[in-house]
Amino acid sequence: MIPEPLAKGFCFGEGPRWFEGLLWFSDMLGEAVHTADMRGSLTTLPVPGHSPSGLGFRPDGSLLIASTEDRQVLRYDGETVVTVADLTGVAPASLGDMVVDDAGRAYIGCQAFSGGVIVRLDPGDSATVVADDLDFPNGMVITPDRKAMIVAESTGRRLTAFTIADEGGLCDRRIFADGLDGPPDGIALDAEGAVWAAMTLAHQFERITEGGVVTDRIDMGERVAIACALGGPQRGTLFLLSSTDAYPKRLVGTRLSRLDAVAVGIPGAGRP
Repeated sequence: MIPEPLAKGFCFGEGPRWFEGLLWFSDMLGEAVHTADMRGSLTTLPVPGHSPSGLGFRPDGSLLIASTEDRQVLRYDGETVVTVADLTGVAPASLGDMVVDDAGRAYIGCQAFSGGVIVRLDPGDSATVVADDLDFPNGMVITPDRKAMIVAESTGRRLTAFTIADEGGLCDRRIFADGLDGPPDGIALDAEGAVWAAMTLAHQFERITEGGVVTDRIDMGERVAIACALGGPQRGTLFLLSSTDAYPKRLVGTRLSRLDAVAVGIPGAGRP
């Protein structure tokens, strides 16, 4: 599979989500959220004063945005951006990726290198820690049956699965895949239950089945793999965000991130 460049000109792309015919993604250092269509045309939602990362859509179509360093959650209703939650009291480090279930509950990773947590933000905007002792929780997906969540633990170099209880808690922690080729960042789930993961320091995107078998690799050359999402018609397109450095702070003021796309044989599934 050879990816095709789709869009460029942003600083550090993260948190891609496919929603209503567009790919939405954060520009962490550009203080913005962008959308791209299948032709690569970009639009921009400014979020001045914030470093956006994880994104997710509630059932009413409103967009939730994790603001990393100030540990706030923002909501965009199509017209305005407002702060709906301050997680400094429950999140011990910066916020990262996010997944929102079909009940509107947002699961947000807190990216401590050890002792990271996942915070659940309920539709009423109350926050609860639902998982702890994670090694830099990053990308997250929810399976189509709504019964399991898979989380990328970057510094742990593993994918970890949880059962989602009826009330939205996480339990039955187990290894989905361990000993990965690199620290996993953003992930996407396909219809066969495999996970596409951005392997940052390995400079590639990999499709990983439960147990750790890698069935496909997309080599990004000198570029760093950051995050991915399955979307497009029938969710048959894998969108790839890459950059020139794995550490965002080194890229302040640049416009070197890129969005690529590649057709895949197995479509996306679950949320996001």
